[in-house]
Amino acid sequence: MPGRWQGSNRKHELPPDWASVIRPRILARDGHQCTEHDDGVRCVQAATDVDHIGDKHDHTDANLRSLCDWHHKKRSSAQGNASRTRIPERRRPERHPGLK
Repeated sequence: MPGRWQGSNRKHELPPDWASVIRPRILARDGHQCTEHDDGVRCVQAATDVDHIGDKHDHTDANLRSLCDWHHKKRSSAQGNASRTRIPERRRPERHPGLK
């Protein structure tokens, strides 16, 4: 899948056996079906991606799940937007030096 990792350093943070061992194991465990639920109903799409549920550095089976491409993009987009919309710590406004 060319381009999916473009501009990201995430691939370098994954363990060496991610593609050959971990990812196939999680997809098989979840029956190669997306595990996302919408209104209590499990998505029927084929799982194409393995996603971290919590800590992105925790590669244990309990922290990984299979998602279809659509749900993975939706989740990643929401996470990216949330990280960009944080309110920065604001400092006190400075008084204009000519207004004493």
